[in-house]
Amino acid sequence: MFRACAVDINEFTEVAVCFVNMLAEEIIPTARVTTFPNQKPWVDRSIHATVNARTATYNAGLATGDMSAYKAASYGVRRVVRDAKRRYRERVESRFHQGDTRSMWHGLRTITDYKARDTAPINADSAFTNKLNQFYARFEVSQAANANYRLTTEDIDVNSERPVTSITEHDVRGALRRVNTRKAVGPDGITSRLLRCCADQLAGVFTSIFNESLVKSVVPTCFKRSTIIPVPKNSKPSSLNDYRPVALTSVVKKVFERLLKNIISSSIPDTTDLLQFAYQPNRSTEDAIAHVLHTTLSHVDKKQGNYVRMLFVDYSSAFNLIVPSRLFTKLRDLGLNSRLCAWVLDFLTGRTQEVRVGRCVSNSITINTGAPQGCVLSPLLYSLYTSDCVATHGSNTIVKFADDTVVLGAISNNDEAAYMDEVKNLASWCQDNHLQLNVGKTKELVVDFRRSQHRDYKPIIINGAPVERVQSFKYLGVHISLDLTWAAHIQVQTKKARQRLYHL
Repeated sequence: MFRACAVDINEFTEVAVCFVNMLAEEIIPTARVTTFPNQKPWVDRSIHATVNARTATYNAGLATGDMSAYKAASYGVRRVVRDAKRRYRERVESRFHQGDTRSMWHGLRTITDYKARDTAPINADSAFTNKLNQFYARFEVSQAANANYRLTTEDIDVNSERPVTSITEHDVRGALRRVNTRKAVGPDGITSRLLRCCADQLAGVFTSIFNESLVKSVVPTCFKRSTIIPVPKNSKPSSLNDYRPVALTSVVKKVFERLLKNIISSSIPDTTDLLQFAYQPNRSTEDAIAHVLHTTLSHVDKKQGNYVRMLFVDYSSAFNLIVPSRLFTKLRDLGLNSRLCAWVLDFLTGRTQEVRVGRCVSNSITINTGAPQGCVLSPLLYSLYTSDCVATHGSNTIVKFADDTVVLGAISNNDEAAYMDEVKNLASWCQDNHLQLNVGKTKELVVDFRRSQHRDYKPIIINGAPVERVQSFKYLGVHISLDLTWAAHIQVQTKKARQRLYHL
């Protein structure tokens, strides 16, 4: 029905989305729920009913002079409250065994009456929101830098390519049923709860939209819109950088991305970037940490006099600096279907964003650089974008977990030439791929157990700035010290545990 009255996929998607929102407004009932600051989570309908009954018996007792019924009702209230607290406590305790940490901490914060610090409300006008939107789009490069992608896609005969694996209605229905109902609504107005509850009814139309989008390598315009909500990083923000951007995107698009993520991952060879531990099946931060420590200890124990230099690299807004034209070329070189490469290119270009503070909304800006904030595909696309960032010397290792990168230089006989050249090559690779190294946050740690020799290490200079050498560094949540003991990590975790237990 929707496809017959639309001339292209953009109109097809807009009509379908508007029709779903119209039905939601007309059919779904709304209810107003009043909550109070001192309302406890164990207070339920039974307590409200007994409290109302107690009030009624009290008023009746004042009229008759007989307060016996009121005393019985008061005892009933205490008994009902005691039973409600017991049931709530048992429910919270059961979450310790079920692994539901979110619900567990929610219950503990409620029981202890923990209140987080409230940041001051943002006083915004149109000038402020427009200025903030321009700040968030500061990484946008000129159209000349991205002009090549149009020639690239036009030169490819996508009709000669094998078709992309189609998405079945069964897959879409399952993805809709797994939507997290806690996710905020995007610019299209379709809520996550609506998608989850009406998965059977909506799966058909969204399957048609998704498959047509893949065949034509075009992302619907309404899926490219995002609304940015600035959240203060501290209680008294003084600059634009003190506001963290939280992007609200279409929940339907996120469902589409999850389905495409599986298709892209299965199309990429398993041997691609073996030292990228993020977004890989059966890999986690623990594997990355274990690999770094094992590589370091193996080299140090191999021969007396060996040592290892670790360079923990920090990028400035890495996801925002992805150049779509270069990513298109890299995906094609990895063997990804050209139709899918063109879809990714269209997904990253021509995006619109606006900043909203309360009821004040900025002007819309078109973005053609970087990966969208808060999107499912962005981390995977970044890992593929950096897949060719590998060590050029056999004595060095580059370990990555998303944008957390560490360069390991295995030094023997005081020969640091390969390590210094590796750092130089990394800086050159970043420049070629339009990524910016944050030298101020990049740190170096040296693991050297030699006792008799004089320790004189060549300083690391990146873009004319020296890299600070530290005694310990927090890598993926674990504090690694130069003596490779767990003392620093245990001390930090113990202090954090004491702070958490204080509220109990």
